[in-house]
Amino acid sequence: MHCPFCGADDTKVIDSRLVADGGQVRRRRECLSCKERFTTFELAELLMPRVIKRDGSREPFDENKLRSGLQRALEKRPVSVEEIEAAITHIKHGLQTTGEREVPSLLIGERIMDKLRDMDEVAYVRFASVYRSFQDISEFRAELDKLEDKNRDKLESKSRDKIEDKSGNKAESDR
Repeated sequence: MHCPFCGADDTKVIDSRLVADGGQVRRRRECLSCKERFTTFELAELLMPRVIKRDGSREPFDENKLRSGLQRALEKRPVSVEEIEAAITHIKHGLQTTGEREVPSLLIGERIMDKLRDMDEVAYVRFASVYRSFQDISEFRAELDKLEDKNRDKLESKSRDKIEDKSGNKAESDR
């Protein structure tokens, strides 16, 4: 690391600490030539994969497109900016951890829809109607039916969980 004061290339690390919930390392350094001290921050650089569009073209991942799509779907819905940012972070992290250099845009769209389904069902249907290019009301109805089926499954699962007693054993009605 070059000294920002004198430009010398010989510095030593005096202290290192984890910051930002372990996502960064803060290092206190001292220049061996001029004895000035300075702080550096180190973080892992994870590259986002390139996006393979439906037409076969490739382009760099654009976080702003992801954000604007989520915001458009969630417009006037009771979802906080923090929840939107958390969803963006979750989707980006999922793409980074695939280890792939390129991912199809369809994968990104499906991950967005999965996140929206959990966040707000109206936003999910809004996004799905544009993303899947619904041509008529029957396609729209089919998507709503799928959503209702998933909600019914969740409710049935919750009611089964409530039947279990506090000790973790199933109630007599289930035996």
